[in-house]
Amino acid sequence: MAHRPKRTFRQRRDDSSDSDGAGEPSAEPGAPGEQAAPGPAEEGPPPGGGRAEAAERPFRGRGPRGRGRRGRGRVWASSRRATGATLRADGGPDVPESRTVDISTDEEDGTHPSSESKDDQSSSSDSSSSEKELSSIVNIPDAAFIRAARRKRDLARAQEDYISLDVKHTYTISGTKKNSDEDPESELDDHEKRIPFTPKPQTLRQGMAEETTTRNEETSEESQEDENQDIWEQQQMRKAFKITEGRDIDLSHSSESQTVKKFDTSISFPPVNLEIIKKQLNTRLTLLQDTHRSHLREYEKYIQDVKSSKSTIQKLESSSNQALNFKFYKSMKIYVENLIDCLNEKIISIQEIESSMHALLLKQAMIFMKRRQDELKHESTYLQQLPREAETSTNGSLAIDEKPQWILEEIESRRARRRQARALSGNCDHQEGTSSDDELSSADVINFQKSQGDILQDHKKIFEDVHDDFCNIQNILLKFQQWREKFPDSYYEAFISLCIPKLLNPLIRLQLIDWNPLKFDSIGLKQMPWFTSIEEFMDSSMKDSKKEDNSDKKILSIVINKTIIPRLTDFIEFIWDPLSTSQTTSLIMHCRMILEEHSICENEVSKGKQDLLKSVVSRMKKAVEDDVFIPLYPKSAVENKTSPHSKFQERQFWSGLKLFRNILLWNGLLPDDTLRDLGLGKLLNRYLITALLNAILGPDVVNKCTQIAAYLPEKWFENSAMKTSIPQLENFIQFLLQSAQKLSRSEFRDEVKEIILILVKIKALNQAESFIDEYHLDHLKSEIKEI
Repeated sequence: MAHRPKRTFRQRRDDSSDSDGAGEPSAEPGAPGEQAAPGPAEEGPPPGGGRAEAAERPFRGRGPRGRGRRGRGRVWASSRRATGATLRADGGPDVPESRTVDISTDEEDGTHPSSESKDDQSSSSDSSSSEKELSSIVNIPDAAFIRAARRKRDLARAQEDYISLDVKHTYTISGTKKNSDEDPESELDDHEKRIPFTPKPQTLRQGMAEETTTRNEETSEESQEDENQDIWEQQQMRKAFKITEGRDIDLSHSSESQTVKKFDTSISFPPVNLEIIKKQLNTRLTLLQDTHRSHLREYEKYIQDVKSSKSTIQKLESSSNQALNFKFYKSMKIYVENLIDCLNEKIISIQEIESSMHALLLKQAMIFMKRRQDELKHESTYLQQLPREAETSTNGSLAIDEKPQWILEEIESRRARRRQARALSGNCDHQEGTSSDDELSSADVINFQKSQGDILQDHKKIFEDVHDDFCNIQNILLKFQQWREKFPDSYYEAFISLCIPKLLNPLIRLQLIDWNPLKFDSIGLKQMPWFTSIEEFMDSSMKDSKKEDNSDKKILSIVINKTIIPRLTDFIEFIWDPLSTSQTTSLIMHCRMILEEHSICENEVSKGKQDLLKSVVSRMKKAVEDDVFIPLYPKSAVENKTSPHSKFQERQFWSGLKLFRNILLWNGLLPDDTLRDLGLGKLLNRYLITALLNAILGPDVVNKCTQIAAYLPEKWFENSAMKTSIPQLENFIQFLLQSAQKLSRSEFRDEVKEIILILVKIKALNQAESFIDEYHLDHLKSEIKEI
């Protein structure tokens, strides 16, 4: 292979390179910013089948990091288009000739062309074998090459591509930029740089120059990106073309080598016949059949394992206690959650209906109470004005108020209807004033019944869209009974006996909507469905459970304490009329059943019991203060039993005596001290005895005293050793003795015996004996001995 002809090199220096500093020239061969480009003589397709020759020439540079090293990069020959593109990347034809740095320099840093040509001649013999391979390789510029070209272009622009507006500082700025770009190691560290907190003020010229520079840089960057893209595309196309051409050459060589090869007849093969082939095929078939049979056995085994696993799972699911427990607890959890959701949704409607019924009954009770107090006030006022009207009626100077007169006529008409009803029933011993004036007009009765019917209709619609398992108390208790029978330990550990009363509370309140404990014909609690269901649940618990401290036996008492007693307390405080004997009798019956027969859980019931009894006492005190009124008139006004004053006084006395009886009916439920203070101290001694002292002594007074003694509880006088009565009856005993003394000297001597019997009944034996001895009533001593 012939040596490459010598080339002549010439060097062009930048006019401004000398002024930039001699220590570090702007174009060093070893610097990253410098790349070699072929000269004009190398343009066009090189000889030898379109392949360009490239030689690696060592360069010596003395850059800041490449001193003493040979050339750091390789420059490969390229086509004309690539050469032109490289020239444009290094500056392009737009760059002035003074700024173009040509790689074909005659000498660089003291290196002469003669020495360089010697090196080429010495290396040509060594690289002759690799020139063909290298000539087929395309030079693809890398990122470092592109960055170096950009940096070179930016330096050229910063130095002389534009005329600076600031003439004074042109040299300084360009020099500074150049130094900072060419010597990156001389830059200041981060802690040494001055941080600009405010932008420096710029003049108008500086602003215009900066804007112009920015636009030029953007335009040049866009054009540079387009040129780089074109270069890359062309290089990729050439690369693909050359690789394909190389493969075709390899294929042609391989085909030629194959055609050259000939069959070697000297190689001998073992003899082959049909028996050997058949034997090998049979052996292979046997092996495949054995493998297939083993796979079938494994498959059958897996099928059996799957079947046995499924059957085991089914057996475990059907027979495992844990699975059964889990299923039951899960179903119970879902049921309780649904039950609570249902009750939470319905409780608002239950409260509304309960409040509506309570408001209706309260309105009726307030009507009766207000009417009684108004009629008492009008009648008393009328009787006080009656004597003055009789005196001035002859002169006609006093006008009679028509409103009280109309009220009195209405009162008298109701009394006449009640007398007629008693006459038809055969009750002739009734005293005026002991009947409850709780009659309503037909219009009021119709309105009340209509309102009550509407409330009961709404009451039936609350659970009409609910399944019986969530609104029937018996079905709910049956669910918990199954839990108690299957898993008693977890049942009692969960304190279900405390949860059941809370769950049943809304349902029991719904059944108590139309329950009025003040009605004499009201249904008893024992006859209610919820009561019987809870009793059956408790009975089954007592039979199944072996625990002595069975908590289920307290369920009924808790229900009564948490649900029944609060409702009963509301009736006592707001609706109950203590002057009504029928209401008091019915209320006492329900209270006695609740407080006496179901006081198993003493601590819980005692609190509810105390609240209930306190409400009873407070309501009776209010009745004594507001409803008892016995007027005192002159004896001349009451001597005539048919006079209005006498009738009014008699009615009020018997009304007070009726309240006295109703108060003492609470004997056994209220403490004795409370009853004696309320009935004897506040009512008997303050009102009744005062009225007796003002009355005309006779059989009527004795009859009233007999009634008072009859209403006193016999429990107070059961002690046979008693010779004196209780202290609260001292005033009553003194009145009896005074009445006996007066009657013994009058025509009513036979009434003295009745008074002695009263004294004996109330255990005032000492006072009775002394009175008999004083008045020589020896025939009455036998009565005392018999008693």
